Amino acid sequence: MTDFRLVVVSAGVSDPSSTRLLADRATQRVSSLAEKRGHTVTTTVIDLRELLPELPAAMSSQLLGPRFTRAVDALVRADGLVVASPVYKAGLSGLFTSFFQVIDNDLLIGKPVILGATAGTARHALVVDEEMRALFAYLRTLPVPTSLFASTEDWTDKALGARIERAGRELVLLMESGFARAVRDESWDSYQHSYGSAGGTELDIDLSSDMMRLATGGSLRDSDDDPFDPRRA
Repeated sequence: MTDFRLVVVSAGVSDPSSTRLLADRATQRVSSLAEKRGHTVTTTVIDLRELLPELPAAMSSQLLGPRFTRAVDALVRADGLVVASPVYKAGLSGLFTSFFQVIDNDLLIGKPVILGATAGTARHALVVDEEMRALFAYLRTLPVPTSLFASTEDWTDKALGARIERAGRELVLLMESGFARAVRDESWDSYQHSYGSAGGTELDIDLSSDMMRLATGGSLRDSDDDPFDPRRA
């Protein structure tokens, strides 16, 4: 039996929120399907509207407030994600995209994700697969094949329930595979990482090197300190 850590990211701003409702329905199916396969699921919800006061500082200076820090910590530990955004004027919510622009580019590598969006009309149905899937491809996640979209008329349609069922099953199977953990353990070095990213120690800078000593206002080491100095014999 495995205890999966599922993180839900919702960009709904109303109360009640149709975006949060879609995310909750997907989460419930994931939990139910995982339990049928002998697993348990611990769920953490990141309600992005609660991060709004910290968003300007995070975007302008990369300084994360306490709520942002807790959200990032939850994403680091996640085995799978359910993300959902409202759609405005054929585009994802600015709150949703801003959050994922702030977080580390390497944070979600290999993590399986259910993608979901809501809107008032079916005219926005392609936003999930055209815009949201592209964003999570850039973040190098593993989106499930079935995406979720719900417009006003979809909530009573059995087809939405069938898609939620299918997406939930796909996420459980991907979490069971352990792909994200295997990537971090076995092939992390093969990815191109950004400076200061979650690449960890493979990106650490040697602050004791001559170049970094000069860059930080220090001075070069004496030759006696250099074990490779040919004058030491």
